[in-house]
Parts: sequence; structure tokens; C-alpha cells
Amino acid sequence: MDEAVETMGRDGNVVLEVQELQTHLFTKWGVTRAVDGVSFSIREGETLGLVGESGSGKSMTALSLLRLLPEGGRIVGGRVLLDGEDVVQMPEADVRQIRGRKISMILQDPQTALNPVFTIGNQLMESVAERAGRGRQSVRARAVEVLRKMGVAAPERRLSDFPHQLSGGMKQRVVGGIAIESQPRLLIADEPTTSLDVTVQAQYLKLLKEIQRETGTAILFITHDLGVVARMCDRVAVMYAGRIVEQGGIDEIFDNPSHPYTRALLDSIPRMEERVERLTTIEGQPPALFALPQGCRFAARCPHVHDRCEE
Repeated sequence: MDEAVETMGRDGNVVLEVQELQTHLFTKWGVTRAVDGVSFSIREGETLGLVGESGSGKSMTALSLLRLLPEGGRIVGGRVLLDGEDVVQMPEADVRQIRGRKISMILQDPQTALNPVFTIGNQLMESVAERAGRGRQSVRARAVEVLRKMGVAAPERRLSDFPHQLSGGMKQRVVGGIAIESQPRLLIADEPTTSLDVTVQAQYLKLLKEIQRETGTAILFITHDLGVVARMCDRVAVMYAGRIVEQGGIDEIFDNPSHPYTRALLDSIPRMEERVERLTTIEGQPPALFALPQGCRFAARCPHVHDRCEE
């Protein structure tokens, strides 16, 4: 891990503090407790990995931080403190002012994040102009600079391209450039490398680390890939069925996990030095978030379950 990033993550000011966040989805099936009492914090220059299976509440947590919930979604409890200000209690007009400025987000699918009928230059320059209010020539120069920083080859020419003319890795770099252009205090990266091949993924992660080192941006990195977490993050929070079941430093969690779910996730990672006939899996399915069981939510799938776990 880069020493500069590690130092900033340990000693920097707290950028984001989430306290007992509760987000419910009110549906025809009942109330879905998508985020159920989640708490964590991230400091300047620090990267917190948020991991868990699909449907565990990771993306809903991210959308709650931005107050961009789907229809029927509502934050019903808790606080989201960004530099000490509670985003949950802010008027909507104030929240719109911090989106894309103090908080930015990189989505996992760049194809849906970019408008197919506008050029890359149109979309990036619109973002630059909205946040900086510069003249057209200055905005264009800034857009080229952003693409160059993101490692896009021939950035001047790429401004005239449409999204379908770029590879998946190139589109993801553009989306990342739009997200970091304003040097946000918090960057939410929601599965940003899912659509990338291994080589491009490594380049992209390295690029994010370099930009973080330059700006001190705090990053919430959402993923199901523990290999990416080990390479990218300072700390990790493990999420299951709407709750964080365990969090701590990378070495602490990877070397000595406490929760059976964390151990099961780590056991499911194939090891290069071992030859196995069958990969380890976690049997069963997570509970429905609108019909949660009493006691430990992992009890039905846990090989170490006791009677008290179900209470």
C-alpha cells in the first residue's frame, strides 16, 4: 500500500460519518429494510471497501448518501455527516449543490452513465462548465486535461467521439473523469471495475490511487471482489442483509475475520497454490429484506450456528 495514502487515511480529518443509517423501501410486498442501522466513517485520503453479496444493501447505502433513492425509498433514521453537516436533514436544493461537487459517484456500468446521443466532449464540458463556470475555450482545455489525467489517449480527438465509439475501459475512464473533475471530498465508486478486463482493471485502480494521493479525496469503494479490496482499500466493512456485520483494517479482516459470513466470503476465494476439484460456496440464499428473521441474519446459512444465534 502506498505510504502517502496510508498516512492520510490514518491521520486525515473525518470526511464522512454515517451513524445508524436506516433506509426503507415501501413496496406492495411490505417494508423492505434495505439499510438497517449502518454506521461507518471515512477520513481524508482513505479508502473504505464495502463488500457483500448482491442484494446486501451496498448500492442502496451509496444512494442514501446522495439522497438519490428509487421510488418508494425513504431514509427513516440515522445521520449522514459530510464534513459535519447532516445530508439527511438538508433541504433538497442544498443536496443538489453538493452532488457532483462535494460528493461524486462512479457507476458500475459506464454505458448507462453516458448519454449515447451526445459526444464525450459535450458531456464532460457540460460538467466542467456547470461546476466552474468558465468560458468555452477554457472549458474545452479543462476537459482535455481531465481526459489526459485519466489516461485517455489522444484526448483532443476523443472529445468528438460518441460513447459507442469507445471501449468499455475508455468509457469507464471518461465516467471517472466526470466524477473527479471537481475534486470531491467523497468519491463513491460502485463496482467501477466490473465491466473491465483484468489488465485494464489494474490500470484503472492505479489511476484512482494516484488521483486520491494528489487530492486527498475519501473513497467509498463498493465491490464484491475481495481481491480488489485487498489492493485498493485501507479498511473494509462487510455487509449482509442490510447490516454491517464486521469492519476493520485490511490485515485484521483478511488474517483474522471474526464473523462467520466474513470467513465464508474469504473461504470462497480460490487460491493459486491449491488444486481443488470444487470451489467453496456459501450454501443457501440471503433472507428477504421484507421478512427478516429474528437473531443473526446469517444463521440459516452458517455452519457454526447455535440455538442462541436464532434468538
